[in-house]
Amino acid sequence: MKKIYIFLLSTTPLLAMMSCKTANVDYPKTKKVDVVDEYFGVKVPDPYRWLEDDKSPEVAEWVKQQNEVTFKYLNAIPFRNKIKQRLTEIWNYTSMGTPFKAGGRYFFFKKEGLQNQSVLYMMEDLNSEPKVILDPNTFSEDGTVALSNVSVSRDGKYLAYAINDGGSDWQKIKVMELPSGKILPDEISWVKFSSIAWKKNGFYYSRYDEPKEGSELSNINKNHKVYYHKVGTPVESDKLIFSNSQYPLRNYSAQTTKDEKYLIIYESESTYGNSLYIKNLQDPKANFSKITTGFEYEYNVIDHIDDNLIVLTNYKAPKYKLIKINVNSMDIGNWRDILPERKDVLRGCAIVGNKILANYIVDAKSQAEVYDLNGNKLSDIELPSIGTISSISGELNDSIAFYSFSSFTVPPIIVKYNLNTNTSKEFFRPEINFNFDEYETKQVFYSSKDGTLVPMFIVHKKGIELDGNNPTLLYGYGGFNISLLPYFSTARLFWLEQGGIFAVANIRGGGEYGENWYRAGTKLNKQNVFDDFIAAAEYLIKEKYTSPKKLAIQGGSNGGLLIGAVTNQRPDLFKVAIPQVGVMDMLRYHKFTIGWAWANDYGTSNDSIQFLNLYNYSPLHNIKPKTNYPAILVTTADHDDRVVPAHSFKYIATMQEKNPRPKNPALIRIQTRAGHGAGTPTSIQIDEYTDIYAFIMYNMDMKY
Repeated sequence: MKKIYIFLLSTTPLLAMMSCKTANVDYPKTKKVDVVDEYFGVKVPDPYRWLEDDKSPEVAEWVKQQNEVTFKYLNAIPFRNKIKQRLTEIWNYTSMGTPFKAGGRYFFFKKEGLQNQSVLYMMEDLNSEPKVILDPNTFSEDGTVALSNVSVSRDGKYLAYAINDGGSDWQKIKVMELPSGKILPDEISWVKFSSIAWKKNGFYYSRYDEPKEGSELSNINKNHKVYYHKVGTPVESDKLIFSNSQYPLRNYSAQTTKDEKYLIIYESESTYGNSLYIKNLQDPKANFSKITTGFEYEYNVIDHIDDNLIVLTNYKAPKYKLIKINVNSMDIGNWRDILPERKDVLRGCAIVGNKILANYIVDAKSQAEVYDLNGNKLSDIELPSIGTISSISGELNDSIAFYSFSSFTVPPIIVKYNLNTNTSKEFFRPEINFNFDEYETKQVFYSSKDGTLVPMFIVHKKGIELDGNNPTLLYGYGGFNISLLPYFSTARLFWLEQGGIFAVANIRGGGEYGENWYRAGTKLNKQNVFDDFIAAAEYLIKEKYTSPKKLAIQGGSNGGLLIGAVTNQRPDLFKVAIPQVGVMDMLRYHKFTIGWAWANDYGTSNDSIQFLNLYNYSPLHNIKPKTNYPAILVTTADHDDRVVPAHSFKYIATMQEKNPRPKNPALIRIQTRAGHGAGTPTSIQIDEYTDIYAFIMYNMDMKY
């Protein structure tokens, strides 16, 4: 998986040269190797295969040379420092996460000003003084060690927490004694894609076997296993709970019901669909029972009430429903609907105060409703505006719930909701140095290439003139059933303040309209995603929001693939392209770390039909020589072990080789001590967005 002030340009020779945007860019020469793969009779050269070796000194030298060229270019942009100064001012505010109750106490995350990481606080009750429990800003000097997961034991005695170092997906789990704050000797390594599920004085977690030294950030992840760790005992004595050596490319995670009566195991072989196993923890002789088979549907256990598992699923319900499964008669024929499927997507549910808080997606925005446990509607939850409700928390027997609400121009507000009176009260609102009243959000629907109506949000200053000359940033993702609802971005405020328009296209491949919308953007349907995004750009141009010379596009991860693909297909449509941590080599993505799990979305080059489909849109393999591409700034990070940086390395090397003297630059920005995005410290975020906006504004001839 970013003012107009008058600024007089210096007349130094360097800046005079930069009136031609690439006059000072001299790309490093990247060596080529004689590597050719053959797929079903088609020979595919891979001359930059050597860039896949993330531990090679030669690759490290290449990274250094590319960064030198990129930062020479960025440092010469005259208003870059002013961008950083303003971003720092905007970012300097207090933010708070949704409070949650665990072990009889309340916990929440809070970040003051420019702290790199959010701090975990604890309160004995809602009226007591908050106490700092964990401050990850003390974990490292540069803020690159992040707190990624916390879990409190049911009796409130222990806090287990996971940390990530330098942006990697690898985690270490540690244990603190509450409320003394003493860190215990327990430390578990090589944890990845894991929950922390308590049972008495221990917890379940998932890990891989220790990888070979030097392969940690690139080798394929396989043989995931669930263990149980008892606090105070050596990790070596942890009990193996669940694994399946017959299927090394599957993942497993554990969940205990809140009463700790049942252990649930989720089994998955991709990012979509899972199987469920259950075990009665109160019966020492009990074995695991399989509730579901296959990976066609998704199942999420909300909790256990009176021998019924409450489950959110899309089983024969593409827009999801809430069901109950009696643990004494788990056959599908005995499943019962609580909230049947309807035309709106059921995004999530929480059970609080013996009621169900249901969060629906209605045309890519949130709608919240309250039901009793039998599925009878009691009320709506009135939301402040078009936006997104998230992080609903509360206890089964409490009448108080908390949730977060945000939108493009509404920073995350924490709301305290009383289920007995159906009243909401603002619990926390951040104060940001920005005038939100000057901006508005519109939702439009446009036609894609095949006639499908696609929603898009457009955010800009009130009273903007539609003259086709507004700098516009179009963002998209389009994959993995992920919905891009209205969301808040601190960095995006700067773009709006500069008079920029920000647009989000809810293209197929996402989950905005349920499973069918998602499936329409996967595998052989992937071109729909690119067509939808291109049509969004064409709509913005047709309606005179902007023009090709004023249109920038951005996306990260699967969205980086999107940007790479549409840049190849319609280079004439965009002025600037920002593909971030993108999946660029569609023929080999499944050979690294967790890439094999994406096959449900993409298919793989192991199949002849899928190979041809991937080969036809793979960003790396469709770069054309002597083509007037947009100005391109690729961003990636050296510790990204989700989408390994080799994707971006090979892509930019190919772009520079085939277009060595373009009208627009093609550069790569490689961040050290960072990963795929989660846990990135504030300082690094500010630096990265400074460079992204400087690059966009300079190449669009915008003034600061």
